[in-house]
Amino acid sequence: MSTPLTWGAPPPERADAARNRQRLLATARELLAEAGPDSLTMDRLAERSGLGKGTVFRRFGTRAGIFQALLDDNERALQQEILSGPPPLGPGAPPVDRLIAYGSARIRFLAENQAIARAATEGRRVSGRRPPLSQIHIHVLLRELDLPDADVDLLAGQLASALEGPLLLQIFDAPEQYRTARTDRFEAGWRYLVERVCGPAGTAAD
Repeated sequence: MSTPLTWGAPPPERADAARNRQRLLATARELLAEAGPDSLTMDRLAERSGLGKGTVFRRFGTRAGIFQALLDDNERALQQEILSGPPPLGPGAPPVDRLIAYGSARIRFLAENQAIARAATEGRRVSGRRPPLSQIHIHVLLRELDLPDADVDLLAGQLASALEGPLLLQIFDAPEQYRTARTDRFEAGWRYLVERVCGPAGTAAD
């Protein structure tokens, strides 16, 4: 049996640090709602929040770091559904069903958070990072399947790359009226990919 996935709670924070983080995230959301992503800069966030620039830089590092923090905060609800929500996204469904459900949920999440996700990728390299949580989760589910001769480590990375932000954001880079159709097509493509590699949905692993 595979080791259960632990997405990992954030490390403990001092009370003042936690308050500052929540204040900065709330202020960042206000700026986004008022004037969109271009309005959200390190200087404006410090000025609007009433916190020093040093606090903002220590917390986020770069402008892209602000958006990554917002994206991570938005993703907590999805992570909770994966850990303890109803199947097939949560535990209790066959691994192929969970893979399909996870990919669909991830695609919809990035479609709904496109502006934040796009800004979070600015100036960042995809290579050289630790494995993303998508890859870890997919790896756990693949190990529950009987895939003879499969290099599960490599396969997890290949499947996870299909759900990487930069790739999906190119697909979602379309007028608003076409975004739902593109999301539906990409979800169907993810299901086809998983079933071709891992077998049909609705079948439990031996």
